[in-house]
Amino acid sequence: MHKKILLFIPIIILIISTAYTKNSTKKLDKRIFVIQEDIRVLNDIYELVLFDFNYLTSPNKLMEYSKIYFDNELKKKKITDLKILKLNNE
Repeated sequence: MHKKILLFIPIIILIISTAYTKNSTKKLDKRIFVIQEDIRVLNDIYELVLFDFNYLTSPNKLMEYSKIYFDNELKKKKITDLKILKLNNE
C-alpha cells in the first residue's frame, strides 16, 4: 500500500508541474506574439516617419524619389517660377 502511495505522489507532482509549465509557456508565447506585432507596427511607423523626414529635409532626395516612384511625372521648378495663390474661403 505504501509503495503505491510513494509511486502515486511523484506522478501527481510531475503532472501538476507539467501543466503549470505548459500554461506558463502559453502565456509567454502570447506575450511574445503581442510584442512582435507591436514591434512590426512601430517599424512601419518608423519607416514612414523616416521617409517623411528624408523627403522634407532634402530636395535632392525628393527628386530621386520622384524618379523612382513617379516615373518623371514631377518636374523641377525654379524658385522664381513659383507664384502665390490665395484662396478666400468665405
